[in-house]
Amino acid sequence: MDEIEQIRLLKARYCRFLDTRDIESWRQLFVPDVVVLLDLAVSTGGADPQTMPPLEGLAAFEPVVLGGIAGAATVHHCHTPELTLTSPTTATGIWAMEDLLVFPDGSELHGAGHYHETYERRESDWQITRLHLTRTLLRFKTAPEVHP
Repeated sequence: MDEIEQIRLLKARYCRFLDTRDIESWRQLFVPDVVVLLDLAVSTGGADPQTMPPLEGLAAFEPVVLGGIAGAATVHHCHTPELTLTSPTTATGIWAMEDLLVFPDGSELHGAGHYHETYERRESDWQITRLHLTRTLLRFKTAPEVHP
């Protein structure tokens, strides 16, 4: 299997492991010292993307992700990868993404954007070394009101 295909599989597993809550397998997709930037707002048209301070290390990233999806049914899809090998052991990628989180109270978050990532082959596996999630869409739907 070629290197580009291995990176495609890495990202496919990212989505599947996150949505199925296979957290131990999800952790293995990252280097321990991964650096993560998360935009909390849409940045199109000059708007402030409200980028969180960098999350340095998997131990800092994991609780943010898992806390954000706690109790929710989730769907993460990644499409149209732009992948470039930058050396025999490093690569970059940009993925179009869409996510949907449905919370127990019926509220929903629907988003889209792009993952901007770097990868490194450490030992025999490709892993994510840097991830920056930018947003082009964030839509919140509140839970329906319950009337007696």
